[in-house]
Amino acid sequence: MPRKSFVPGAAVVAAAALAVGLAGCSGGSSQDGSGADAKDGGAASSNPAAEPGRYQTLPEACGLPSRSAIRGMLPGDDTSLSPAEADKLYRGQADITYDTDRRVGCRWTRETTAGTRHLGLDIQRVVSYDGAVSDDDKAKEIYDSKAQAAQIPSGAGSPSPASPSPSTPKDKNKATDKATDKAKGTGTVTNSAPDTKGKDASASPSQSSGPSAQPSGSTAPRVLDDLADDAFLNDKLVTADSGVHRDVTVVFRTSNVIVTLTYDQWSTDKTMLPDSQELQDKARSLAGELSDNLSE
Repeated sequence: MPRKSFVPGAAVVAAAALAVGLAGCSGGSSQDGSGADAKDGGAASSNPAAEPGRYQTLPEACGLPSRSAIRGMLPGDDTSLSPAEADKLYRGQADITYDTDRRVGCRWTRETTAGTRHLGLDIQRVVSYDGAVSDDDKAKEIYDSKAQAAQIPSGAGSPSPASPSPSTPKDKNKATDKATDKAKGTGTVTNSAPDTKGKDASASPSQSSGPSAQPSGSTAPRVLDDLADDAFLNDKLVTADSGVHRDVTVVFRTSNVIVTLTYDQWSTDKTMLPDSQELQDKARSLAGELSDNLSE
């Protein structure tokens, strides 16, 4: 059978038709935004990604505070310590972490005849995986959730701690003594500020009427206006069968880094309540140093 002859014109027409068809398909994809090019151009490219946070790495947590600051947080007789013991005490114990660019921490503990003190440091670098949300905004969202969970009153923070009035210690002792008496046999959490209206100071946070019911005062849980971008301080007195301890927490945010500082003092003698003002002053001082060191 004779072979059919090849017609060049037909091939050209077929190729042109194919090109038109492909162009039509490509145009349809870009119109409804489902095409691959929609990720690289068009309206999507007119909205640049949100700015990254200031911090791309984290410092070594145990080395961030100065040795003198740690010594002040963990008072005691250093003459009884050998050089090796003192170095181990003030060097701290680093937290185990799987990504030191995202989260680091350190812990210090000292036992004395006056009780045991614990100091903890947690540093988190926040990264937003939403192109429309900056790292700073994501960190702010996480910080706000921490403040809400701690029931920190909203609004302007209180001024720097001032010396209490002559009547404050007496009222404070009444409130804390009431909390201790009611807490025998059970663990009880109380707010640090005295209840000057005669309310039950041993009521747990879930029994109170909310953050607005928190009494104001230099030692009350509050926002700290003079620390980093955002900051708050929380103070709780906890009594149990094993003794009493006061927990002071300072949380602050600087750009996309959130720092949580925990400082507590334990006492087996329930009549020797840890002093709120001392613990708060030391915690705030260290938080200020940490904020300055992070900003360098």
